[in-house]
Amino acid sequence: MMDISLGAFSFWGEISAGRMNVFGYLETVKHRYGLETVDLWNGLYEERSEYVWTPANDEVLHDIRAALEERRLRLSNIAIDRAHVWEPDEQVRAALKSNALRQIRAAHLLKAKTIRIDACYRNTETMTEDAFAYTVDTFREYAELAASCGMRVGPENHMGQSTDARWMKRLAEAVDHPAFGILLHLGRWKEGSGGDGDVAAHAYHIHVDIRTLNERSLPEKAHLLLADGYAGDWAVEYNPSANPYDEIGWALADVQKTVLAEKGNLAKTNS
Repeated sequence: MMDISLGAFSFWGEISAGRMNVFGYLETVKHRYGLETVDLWNGLYEERSEYVWTPANDEVLHDIRAALEERRLRLSNIAIDRAHVWEPDEQVRAALKSNALRQIRAAHLLKAKTIRIDACYRNTETMTEDAFAYTVDTFREYAELAASCGMRVGPENHMGQSTDARWMKRLAEAVDHPAFGILLHLGRWKEGSGGDGDVAAHAYHIHVDIRTLNERSLPEKAHLLLADGYAGDWAVEYNPSANPYDEIGWALADVQKTVLAEKGNLAKTNS
């Protein structure tokens, strides 16, 4: 399961109930599911304040890094909350940027491959040209920092304006930096705004949710991405309300089987 990962928010129920911490999560990923690749979420090891997560100190980060190394887990992505780029309020925006810069440093300490920093929050359904320009400039700054650390950075089609596929394509083309990309959450788009194919060329990481699996649309989506040259990891993000360990295990197995099958189909086609 080399390129199959797990989005840490999948265990939100266990985390919020106090039954799982970051170290228990890593143990589960490695020894229950047999993964070699893992995603993190900063909500696993930081406390939330109004606008940002209280940053983890270096001792905590080094403990997490040691736990990853002990389990021989490669850190594919860190999903960062409370660090999105655009907010109308200037003071809030400054606080979010300060947190984002700290999080990029933390991701480097953890030896992450990619880091998700959102473009906006759910209250931003449309963005002015001035706001767009600020978002482009800020992401270009983050991409420069990420490149110096051997990482890639960029938003997920998560909420607000970022769920417009054509807008996200425009953002990626405007930033125009090799260390910038999109964490593509398959199928999570506003109706009529385009789809996965619009941003496939910019994807650096993939989230697969339960809707995609239940609709049996993953084979088609995987074929599209693999044929377009996608070579990153595939992470399940599924937060079941009951039987989370079994349900997540089923989802991981389904994604692994589908991705391997599509890789095989493409290999036959190209041979």
